[in-house]
Amino acid sequence: MKASVSLRAAILSAVLLVLLLAIWEVLCRVPASVAVSADDEYALLMGEAEQEARVPPPSVVLAHAYAELSQPFYDNGPNDKGIGIQLAHSLYRVLTGYLLAALVAIPVGFVIGMSPLMYRALNPFIQILRPISPLAWMPLALFVIKDSQTSAIFVIFICSVWPMLLNTAFGVAGVRRDWINVARTHELSPLRTAFSVILPAAMPTILTGMRISVGIAWLVIVAAEMLVGGTGIGYYVWNEWNNLNLASVIFSILMIGVVGMLLDLLLGSVARLVSYQE
Repeated sequence: MKASVSLRAAILSAVLLVLLLAIWEVLCRVPASVAVSADDEYALLMGEAEQEARVPPPSVVLAHAYAELSQPFYDNGPNDKGIGIQLAHSLYRVLTGYLLAALVAIPVGFVIGMSPLMYRALNPFIQILRPISPLAWMPLALFVIKDSQTSAIFVIFICSVWPMLLNTAFGVAGVRRDWINVARTHELSPLRTAFSVILPAAMPTILTGMRISVGIAWLVIVAAEMLVGGTGIGYYVWNEWNNLNLASVIFSILMIGVVGMLLDLLLGSVARLVSYQE
């Protein structure tokens, strides 16, 4: 039954995709009346005529995607790098900031979840800092750190900390007291209780926070790279927009979505592997 539902869902998704692409192709096709002839090319180059900018149809975007993905790692200078290089720079910044955030957020979340005193002491700081937009930290980071790449990593760190910290604290605080009391009955040390009882029970909630964090981090890095420039998928989008290459802009937007989906699927698979059974 489950396989049948999955198959029908896949077929429906494929039909919807084809339908949407067909509608897009029809709506964005250049009318013959405004198509540029060979005789008009010289006038366009000399600025004596104007061609209306249009959203490219999917056929053009797919052709551009094929050309980009055929050579994803070419490097022709600072403003002309392949999509693979740009994504690699972005993923490096995201994963670096994300892992640093995990190293801080999970232990602190453990402490907050296990100690009502620490929760009351740190909660005001969390509630003040958590709503601040990550990009609001960028000017200060650039001034203090004086390096655009490190500043982008810092912004990823800031936006990734809070979901992991809060979900860890919530998961640890929600562990059943009966299990902790049984561990005390068996005279387990606090450290062993944390790793053998509390951590397995809280792990699904912790991974939920990590899954939320990686999605936010991938969103933020695109905006951060638009600000700092240099390399990365965000800079790639902005640079292609400045070049008025809308096919490349749409292609890069789709690549951002695909990579974000893959990151979410990866953490979702890990979450299913460590799901805790009572």
